[in-house]
This record gives sequence, C-alpha cells and structure tokens, in this order.
Amino acid sequence: MKIALIGATGFVGAKVLGEALARGHTVTGIVLHPEKLPVHARLTPKKGDVTDVEGLARLLQGHEAVLSAFSPEKSAPDLRGRQILGARAILSAVKKAQVRRLLVVGGAGSLEVAPGVQGVDTPEFPAEWREGALGTRDVLHLLQDETELEWTLLSPSANLVPGLRTGAFRLGTDLLLKDANGESRISLEDYAVAFIDELEHPHHVRRRFTVGY
Repeated sequence: MKIALIGATGFVGAKVLGEALARGHTVTGIVLHPEKLPVHARLTPKKGDVTDVEGLARLLQGHEAVLSAFSPEKSAPDLRGRQILGARAILSAVKKAQVRRLLVVGGAGSLEVAPGVQGVDTPEFPAEWREGALGTRDVLHLLQDETELEWTLLSPSANLVPGLRTGAFRLGTDLLLKDANGESRISLEDYAVAFIDELEHPHHVRRRFTVGY
C-alpha cells in the first residue's frame, strides 16, 4: 500500500515505519526533521507540521491510508491541549486530502482496569503520565464522534517498551490486557506488528482496540 506516516521518527512511529517497510509498503514519512529518517528505497521523507492543515493535506493527498503516531514532546507545556489540537488538525487534513482510512497510535490510560473504571482515573495512576493519558483519551473521544473517516485507534498495554518481535500476542477492545503474571505489557515491535496487521486486514473500523501478552 501507499501510506503516509505522521511522526515516523518517534518512539512508536519509528517501529511502525520499520514494520511497514519490512512488509513491502511504500511510505511517506512526515516529520519536523526529515533528515532523521533512514534511507530506504520505498521511503519518501517529507517535512510537515501537523498544525499546518493545508500543508499537511497536500502531503497526504494520493495515499491509501494515513497512519498517525503524532505525539507532542512530553515536556511541552499544555501537553493535553497540544495533543487534541494536533489530532483535530490531522483529522481536518486527512479529510481535505480525501483519504478515507486513518490509523492512530493511542494510549493505555483510557483502557478499563475494572468495569466502568479507566486506568487514568484511578489513584495509583502515575501523576507524571496523567496529562498525556488524559490527552490521548481526549483524542479517542474525538475519533468516536467521527463518522466520515474509517478510523481505528490502537491502545498499547500499560508497559510499552523495546523488546522482541514475536508476533504472538492477544487483542482486546476496551479492557486492559494482563499476562499470566498479572503484568500488562507489549513490546514496541509487537505493537507495530498489530498496527500494520490492522492496516492490511481491517477488523476494527471506527473502533479502538488493544494489544498485549
């Protein structure tokens, strides 16, 4: 497929990029610093700012799908506000570019840890992650109100860290997944596998889903 990947040099975006290229997709990598992208025959680096809707729309035109790994710097002031501002701009740009499919990297904080209770709302949720988690939940709510695009958001497990690409994991919907030891985890590599699996074989259109061991 011919896809555009926003945030292709980020913590998650770089792994998604590698997985997409390894499977033969042609990728336009849209980042603020395209010189940081690797050299690859099927990768076209493009400089783009998500807050520039018109400019971003021009970069997205002609693609079969847009993948968004957009995330503001964690140290940025008003992190939550920046996340929702960026998400709104991306939605507008995707529509202007007349691309139907949008896959979004989500967060784990909005997953339920008990019936009707999301992790970000519990007292034990780490304070330093709360603003970002609230922002990614806002983005999920924004998508859930979206009826024009064929969107999908993939939430990781609570612990998303570099590791192995095993291809062996479980999928869920709104409940935080835990392994036999009670840990909620997924490697970046396997998250990317699940993400590109959904690109190639859509099973969660206009839905959020999650991945974990």
